[in-house]
Amino acid sequence: MNLFAEILAVVLLALVLAAAVIRPRGLPEAVVAVPAAVLLIAVGAIPVEHAGEEVVRLAPVTGFLAAVLVLARLCADEGLFHACGVWLARAAAGRPKRLLGGVFGIASVVTAVLSLDATVVLLTPVVFATARRLELPPKPHVHACAHLSNSASLLLPVSNLTNLLAFTASGLSFTRFAALMALPWLVVIAVEFLAFRRFFAAELTGRGRLAEEPVAMPWFALVTVALTLAGFAVTSALGLDPAWAAAAGALVLAVRALVRRRTTAGALVRAASLPFLAFVLALGVVVRSVVDNGLADGLRRLVPGGSGLLALLGIAVVAAVLANLINNLPAVLVLLPLTVPAGSGAVLAVLLGVNIGPNLTYAGSLATLLWRRVLHDHDTEVNLREFTRLGLVTVPACLVLAVIALWGALQV
Repeated sequence: MNLFAEILAVVLLALVLAAAVIRPRGLPEAVVAVPAAVLLIAVGAIPVEHAGEEVVRLAPVTGFLAAVLVLARLCADEGLFHACGVWLARAAAGRPKRLLGGVFGIASVVTAVLSLDATVVLLTPVVFATARRLELPPKPHVHACAHLSNSASLLLPVSNLTNLLAFTASGLSFTRFAALMALPWLVVIAVEFLAFRRFFAAELTGRGRLAEEPVAMPWFALVTVALTLAGFAVTSALGLDPAWAAAAGALVLAVRALVRRRTTAGALVRAASLPFLAFVLALGVVVRSVVDNGLADGLRRLVPGGSGLLALLGIAVVAAVLANLINNLPAVLVLLPLTVPAGSGAVLAVLLGVNIGPNLTYAGSLATLLWRRVLHDHDTEVNLREFTRLGLVTVPACLVLAVIALWGALQV
């Protein structure tokens, strides 16, 4: 039974990930993931108790994610992302290098505060349209959105679903997490920016047209986001789940939008992306089955112990490789139980690997796959060879320097 369960769990995990990548007929990821989880429970490949534990463990994380997704969607409805595009166009003054710098700044902040999904789904189309409006090549700027949706998600627990999972397991407070990851976050953004300037040198020459549209800043949305961010720190300090702060911010904007008839209850439910949340819970059960049936034993021999510099680097490299093999979300679910005993430093090293590593391949993260679909909707296709070459230029340097920065932060 053990061999059968192990093979079945691995095969179903591969099918679930393939379905998430391909999305046949545009069906939600949950269409394959949920039946796979049910089948594994039905055949005894994972005990019902273990499946229940995994769902309970992931439920607060998915609730938090739903609140952040709604918050980001409502910010878009308030005009926040449109204002970002107008500001980018004016600040660039027709110069592609200035535009790239502005995209890096806005995408890094949006990813950190409103999550990588906001950068991919809401900011990327704005950046694409801005570059076209300025008559500049959009390629460097939209590629920046893809890379920063992964690598710039290191800063806060709310920046990424993988961060939320690790934050829950790390035992760190919200502010302590942010303090430890601030230096790696800055280092990675700086390395990415320098690499992009060199890699896309040909596309960053010349000058486009000027934009004169005035910026109408949506102050209500900005203040709400700022207060929500402050609420994350306050709830964490009080020992409360930061999801309450996210829910409060989303509720404030939702009430305003409903009163002004800018949205509907149905639109808010769709913004929460319930099928994707079901996918996350089902994927957790499938991954737990793989771990219970032998994967953990194999990885335990590969994951270094301790929290020294070399150990942290080894953990980050294993996490990066695993993210590109099985996607970053399953990778973090697999690695967290193996690294938690080594302390918070080892857990954060896993995050460096699963957030930076996916920039190497399309399949490394769901964000990159979603980014490809966004570009496809704009009649633009991504060159696989070019994407991989860019990843080879950025990922190794970012990973090594980010680990050194994390190790330094831990010493302080």
